Amino acid sequence: MDMSRSLQRKFFYSLSNGNSIVFFIVLVLTTAVILGCINTENKKTLRIAGSTTLQPIISAAAEEYMKKHPDVLIYVQGGGSGTGIRRVSEESVEIGMSSREIKEKEYKKTPELKKYAIALDGIAIVVNPDNPLGDLTKEQVKAIFSGKIRNFKDIGGDTREIVVVVRESGSGTRAVFDELIMNGEELTDNALQKPSNGAVKATIATNKNAIGYIGLGYVDESVKALKINGVDANTDNVRNGKYTISRKLYLITKGDADGIAKEFIEFMLSEEGQRIVEEKGFVRIS
Repeated sequence: MDMSRSLQRKFFYSLSNGNSIVFFIVLVLTTAVILGCINTENKKTLRIAGSTTLQPIISAAAEEYMKKHPDVLIYVQGGGSGTGIRRVSEESVEIGMSSREIKEKEYKKTPELKKYAIALDGIAIVVNPDNPLGDLTKEQVKAIFSGKIRNFKDIGGDTREIVVVVRESGSGTRAVFDELIMNGEELTDNALQKPSNGAVKATIATNKNAIGYIGLGYVDESVKALKINGVDANTDNVRNGKYTISRKLYLITKGDADGIAKEFIEFMLSEEGQRIVEEKGFVRIS
């Protein structure tokens, strides 16, 4: 940082003295030397991509892991569960993140895929905090998201036309919601599709008429999680099995995990890794 400021001062000084061309050449050569030194460092890299549900857990864990292993660089990207599985299959990343099970067609394409459960999660049905609604049945949720119920007054709420917010196709959260709630019934054509849990939450936080679903770890004071069949959506009820809209969260490799990928997965299953899972609002697997 000090070197950078010094170079900037010299650059502007040279401009004022008519030496800008000579200094520019020196600056380029110096930068090349510095970058060359950085690039020659023998850093091990680990690339991880996929589920936005898992992203905050893995990003925090990667930060802790790199503190303990300064010779390792970990890159974490979102994109959705489908993207994570596709990219690990293509070997453009070493680990894929998925908040759903691997599909049969994905196994057929890449039979070497291996999954490692590292956390549990509930899918919370959420509304704006100003919405007086507090409890729904699974059947009511299904009717809302299919478009059969279109106004909150029909389920004990205010007279407000319902705005349905869902995840985009390819999302693990959507796949689990469709399986556990919709059970083959089509979503309403009027649903707003969002690319991440965070985007769904932000939409509902700013729209009093909206209802959607997000991973339990994303629930905060900006949205209100509804009871489903009288059961609160919280980590205790996911752990004890009372809240049934739940799932496992996976890290996925092509073939058995080895090298840094194996070490990172082992870190996630360690006491420290599971503590990070809980700190992010999810449920430890062990």
